[in-house]
Amino acid sequence: MQGAAVVILVVEDDQLVRELVADALSEGGFEAEVTNTGEEAVTRLKSDTNKYRALITDINLLGTLNGWEVGHRARELNHDIPVIYMTGAAADQWSANGVPNSILLNKPFAPAQIVAAVAQLLNTSAPPT
Repeated sequence: MQGAAVVILVVEDDQLVRELVADALSEGGFEAEVTNTGEEAVTRLKSDTNKYRALITDINLLGTLNGWEVGHRARELNHDIPVIYMTGAAADQWSANGVPNSILLNKPFAPAQIVAAVAQLLNTSAPPT
């Protein structure tokens, strides 16, 4: 499957941040699929557990699931999926609520930081099966 796109699922309810992250990932050589709710993210993850090579999620989301819960659900479906959390106010909760081997980015962040975080986690995780 050489040349296959590396697809990253992005969960963010703020349109400007969603676009910034998607654009940064595209410029970094990744393909972003975006959604604005945790529920939609979990539905997508369930539909194809091996499609997404990483999950990037905001903590405070629209709907009933927050980003911490999305990260945990993602790991239940694929225990190797890298998770990157984005937050403007919940960084102090990362150690208690984040999944192991995840990265937390505080907003605001530079676009290059999101690409570097994805690359770092992909380089330390198992290849897709």
